[in-house]
Amino acid sequence: MTDSAQPVAPQTETGASGNVRVWDPLVRLFHWGLVAAFAVAWLSAEELQPVHEIAGYIVAALVAFRLVWGLVGSRYARFSQFIKGPHDTLSYLGDMVRGGERRYLGHNPAGAAMIVALLAALSGTAFTGWLMEEPDRLAMLPEMPQIVAPAWADGDGDHGEYGDGPLKEVHETFANLMLFLIALHVAGVALASVRHRENLARAMITGDKRAPGPEDII
Repeated sequence: MTDSAQPVAPQTETGASGNVRVWDPLVRLFHWGLVAAFAVAWLSAEELQPVHEIAGYIVAALVAFRLVWGLVGSRYARFSQFIKGPHDTLSYLGDMVRGGERRYLGHNPAGAAMIVALLAALSGTAFTGWLMEEPDRLAMLPEMPQIVAPAWADGDGDHGEYGDGPLKEVHETFANLMLFLIALHVAGVALASVRHRENLARAMITGDKRAPGPEDII
């Protein structure tokens, strides 16, 4: 790794408990709100369509908020603080395989890549779901109607209430991709928690993490 330890910044000064505040309240509300909204959307699909749609709008709103907060939010919420290039990300993953990755006070490069993937998959899921609600919305996408128009036709050529066919398949593919990414995310959090001896899930509740050591990256 080419990263080097840095002096502790003012906003990461160690408190009496030996912990530092990393995740601001809005980041934490976004995280757990998204967990709840996606769970409701997944569980209500097909069976409770109105609930599914409301949950989908909440997911879309949370993603939009996170994109804005990633530009103007607190230090560890900003994309510029944690998103790395492919070289740094692959280097970090190699260190993980060898069991020698360094601890990051904020998101590590692998976690940052996962955040980008999750936001992209969530955006795709929400957008395709939004398109499926009203067939007229397809007219807003001049390059797509020939591909996705059959999504509104059933076997008799009639339009279904919520769509069927290619567009629905794309929507479901994004949703299934989310499940895969969530599984990877949880596995990565568990691995990092064990490797660095701190409960990262609890840190996303309290906002606090163990103060950085001399080899940690802040």
